[in-house]
Amino acid sequence: MDKDACRCISDKHPYFLPGDNIQKGICGYCNQQASLVYGDRIYPHLPHLHGKRYYLCQPCDAWVGCHGDTDIPLGTPAKLPLRIARGKAHTAFDALWRNNPSLSRKAAYRLLADYLTIPPDQCHIGHFD
Repeated sequence: MDKDACRCISDKHPYFLPGDNIQKGICGYCNQQASLVYGDRIYPHLPHLHGKRYYLCQPCDAWVGCHGDTDIPLGTPAKLPLRIARGKAHTAFDALWRNNPSLSRKAAYRLLADYLTIPPDQCHIGHFD
């Protein structure tokens, strides 16, 4: 793959979330390291996203965005159906804590983690499949 053509930042840049031992930036479909690319590769028609970073598994057409101006993935690379499902889950979940002044986002995630019987530090919609 031509790095200039895809504006890759790095071909191998794993990230480990402390405590959970799950390697980030790895495609869950093919188990290969995804490439760190800029948003113009993912959303060429949306200039406001061109400077953001994403992990892209080109063979699987799966990707995930990164936190702010970092190379820390928001979750795991996902194909279109999973990206749509995660978006719907976020819309419903965010409405719960945003419309309840006594419930913070963090507290809502703790409740969800308890319900799913998973550790709170592993409870992120971007990690769900």
